[in-house]
Amino acid sequence: MSPGLAADSAQQSHSFNALKDSKTLKPTSILHRTPWQPPIALAAEGIYIDLEDGRRVIDGVGGAAVACLGNSHPAVMQAIKDQVDKVSYVYNMQLSNQPAEALAKRLVDTSNGAFALCGFASGGSEAMESVLKLARQTIVIPWKYAWDIVFSVSSYSARSYADILDDVHFHHVSPAYAKRFQRADENEEQYVERLRQELEDKFLQLGPDTVVGFVAETVVGATTGVVSAPKGYFRAMKSVCDKYGALFILDEVMSGMGRMGTLHAWESFGDNVAPDIQAVAKGLGGGYASIGAILMSQKIADGIRDHSENIRKQGAYLDKLLQQRLTGPNKLAAPYIFDIRGGGGFWAVEFELGTAGFKGDSFAMLVQARALDNGLIVMGMTGGANLEGTKGDHVMLSPAYNVTKEQIEKIADIFSQSVEEVLKEYNVQ
Repeated sequence: MSPGLAADSAQQSHSFNALKDSKTLKPTSILHRTPWQPPIALAAEGIYIDLEDGRRVIDGVGGAAVACLGNSHPAVMQAIKDQVDKVSYVYNMQLSNQPAEALAKRLVDTSNGAFALCGFASGGSEAMESVLKLARQTIVIPWKYAWDIVFSVSSYSARSYADILDDVHFHHVSPAYAKRFQRADENEEQYVERLRQELEDKFLQLGPDTVVGFVAETVVGATTGVVSAPKGYFRAMKSVCDKYGALFILDEVMSGMGRMGTLHAWESFGDNVAPDIQAVAKGLGGGYASIGAILMSQKIADGIRDHSENIRKQGAYLDKLLQQRLTGPNKLAAPYIFDIRGGGGFWAVEFELGTAGFKGDSFAMLVQARALDNGLIVMGMTGGANLEGTKGDHVMLSPAYNVTKEQIEKIADIFSQSVEEVLKEYNVQ
């Protein structure tokens, strides 16, 4: 090690220990993310932050690429105050609000046609989790019980969720990091082609009909430190996704919302290739609000709308069939049906069996097992009829949003058949 490096290292070690051993900091009840207790900020204006120990420091990183307008911006502060005076909170399952509607419209209108709908989250992690859920649920990729998602290995989401994303469904390909991984005998175009081929090979290895999508950060932030992909990389990755019907998904939690000089990083650093779904956060709230967003293309928006319309229609049909097959005239199950309830794609049948005995077994679980034998997966549960959890049997049905009329009929047939078979087997008349 050179003397300069040794001196720098010693100074860094001293600074680190000083932070840990500082006697000037008050005791804290916060479980901090750092191995030391961080100094306390008392006030801030623009890029300057005043600390409790009297120092004024420059925030050169915006927290974590968050504070894109600095602190105490008068226009933002006034807007926050004005909104609190009008409406401070509504629940989005019941009501919307003007700022949310206006922000969603602006994000869609300024995307040059890339996006058609916007959903909001409380931050970047939730936004990315929602993106993955949306990818799995969209009608563009039919519902799959065998499914896979492929990440660029350098993406923050691939690293940060490594302990919870299992290696059965979540897979990785090499990062687009030319300065470290482009071979000496390759030019940029050849390097991109090698990465494109690797992604296609991964799709083929997994089975392309099971791959939901490919996920990458447009410009990799915290994981590798502002690494952009070589020219043509994102166009090549999207071509593989398009070829096999998978979704092209971008994580712009850190690099988006103007950080790279354009509203979306893909406009300037991603070959101007728009994704099917994108997560943004950090700069979206600028440190003034904890907010993230999920942006989706027209085909995803159409899929959601089609899903919603279809599941409402098929759910109503399922209700009708269950009523006919379980509570109709001379139906064996009719005396034991306490309730058939639900809506959309979420339904339950609750049974009231009185003194009928099933040799110590739960009727709901017996129906679940018999239905599986007959080719239908349902969920049987017990204990919902009293506070003690000792009474009650119900079975739930929640089919895929893109279920067909014929599949609904099959579900109703097998379910009612299974209920009757269990009743007959245990001589319940």
